[in-house]
Amino acid sequence: MNKTIIIAEAGVNHNGSVEIAKKLIDVAAVAGVDYVKFQTFKTELAITKAAPQAEYQRVNLKSDNSQFDMVKKLELSDSEHLELIQYCTKKNIKFFSTAFDLVSVNFLASLHLGLWKIPSGEITNYPYLKKIASFHEPVILSTGMCEMPDIDNALCVLLDNGLSKDQITILHCNTEYPTPMEDVNLNAMKTIANKFGVDVGYSDHTRGYEVPIAAVALGAKVIEKHFTLDRNMEGPDHKASLEPSELAAMVSAIRNVEKALGSIEKRVSDSERKNIIIARKSIVAARDIKAGEIFTEANVTVKRPGSGISPMQWENVLGKVARRNFQLDELIEL
Repeated sequence: MNKTIIIAEAGVNHNGSVEIAKKLIDVAAVAGVDYVKFQTFKTELAITKAAPQAEYQRVNLKSDNSQFDMVKKLELSDSEHLELIQYCTKKNIKFFSTAFDLVSVNFLASLHLGLWKIPSGEITNYPYLKKIASFHEPVILSTGMCEMPDIDNALCVLLDNGLSKDQITILHCNTEYPTPMEDVNLNAMKTIANKFGVDVGYSDHTRGYEVPIAAVALGAKVIEKHFTLDRNMEGPDHKASLEPSELAAMVSAIRNVEKALGSIEKRVSDSERKNIIIARKSIVAARDIKAGEIFTEANVTVKRPGSGISPMQWENVLGKVARRNFQLDELIEL
């Protein structure tokens, strides 16, 4: 498939509200993404009560509360997951979620979503990686905060526990919200592809959507991007998310880039073929020429249109004898 899989990351931008989550699904469906993705977790199983917030979280929330307290407010219950899945079906968009603990992994497995996302923070979580691999289903692996050995180690766990490389897509990623442009290092995505021989993609946390578009041009098979109803909403991830109109514009731009990439063959397209005669040139008379004269650089030149003898035949025309009279600018014939 040449089509890039676009994942609209709702994440926790629902702020714990199913109604906001449904509005996010509406936005994703209108934008035309392939998946809308949420996050599934039991706070007590994923975060200690002493775990600090990230710097960007403290800045965005203007709070020094613990990470536990922040995240606890953002949980979705099992029944709320089912409600959102039904709503996605109604809106003709695929539901997807990332688990952050093993109980949540088992819950998502019971939903038979058929696809797994391993977030950057779990790439060194051996029991988690082993459990995900045990389902033998396609996996998308994010690599924020990683060096190449980290990716290699995680990939080995997945492969050793039942997955094959053709089931794995590795996303280049930078885990800073928002990511400074100078830290994106998008060329590393190609390095990952070459090193590990897997499909690659890009999970973006920059402001705007220029980088995801560039990633598609560089060969990304999957694009993941956070989105929100409004960047001014309270919450840890809103500031680094796209608003509805921007998400739709990103999807449109990516689909256009896919069309523009075309094939590896260089050929004349149907749309441009008609312009060959208009834009190319022919060998024409530089002045009036009488029959019997020899064609020289003094009496022939090159001008549009391209419906006569190609200028690439220049050396073959020079020295030939004019078989008839030619007027100024008339196409030369041999």
